[in-house]
Amino acid sequence: MYWEIDENDLRKFEEWKKLPVLYQLALDELQNKIKLIQTEWKIENGYSPIEHIKTRIKEPKSIINKLQRKGYDITVDNIVNKIHDIAGMRIVFSFVQDIYSLLEHLKQREDITILEIKDYIEHPKPNGYQSLHLIVAVPLTLLEGQRWMKVEIQMRTLAMDFWASMEHILYYKYEKQVPYHVVEELTEAAKAADALDKKMCGLRKEIMGSSISDPDHSNHPKLLT
Repeated sequence: MYWEIDENDLRKFEEWKKLPVLYQLALDELQNKIKLIQTEWKIENGYSPIEHIKTRIKEPKSIINKLQRKGYDITVDNIVNKIHDIAGMRIVFSFVQDIYSLLEHLKQREDITILEIKDYIEHPKPNGYQSLHLIVAVPLTLLEGQRWMKVEIQMRTLAMDFWASMEHILYYKYEKQVPYHVVEELTEAAKAADALDKKMCGLRKEIMGSSISDPDHSNHPKLLT
């Protein structure tokens, strides 16, 4: 006895199996590009402002939960088209200005397409969360042809990253029911993190001798082109 499998169902099954691999390949491709930028930055400026890079692929359970919360059917098409953060990269910088420097560079590249920008640095969330979020598309050259895969990039400073890590730990500990006084303390801590970033910006300006504290982020370290 054997099960007869419809050809369409078989194609869907193959696509399900392929998706995690494609997202991981997109992450690897993007990480290689960022590492090259790091190297160019160091050659041009004598240092790299990127402290570290982390990547992750969202767990299948989380993907399904997100689809259900959004009211979508659990299909391959909905996963690809409706969920934009399956592949995630976090880039942590020393200084705020360098986040915008990398953003401007990515805008000019032809091998990365920026689909969405959410600037929680200029416009922090009510609880004080700060980060620059991008949804980008990265091309993969496959046997079947070129395919663009989405990756979410979060860019933040060391101070922002520390605050976000503490918030995550507290929300996990309290099962998202964080007491009001703890929320207030978190908000105050976010203000302190922001003040620290501004202080470091001033120190960097003095050390590097460059006018980089302008609010429109117009003066950044150079990248090789």
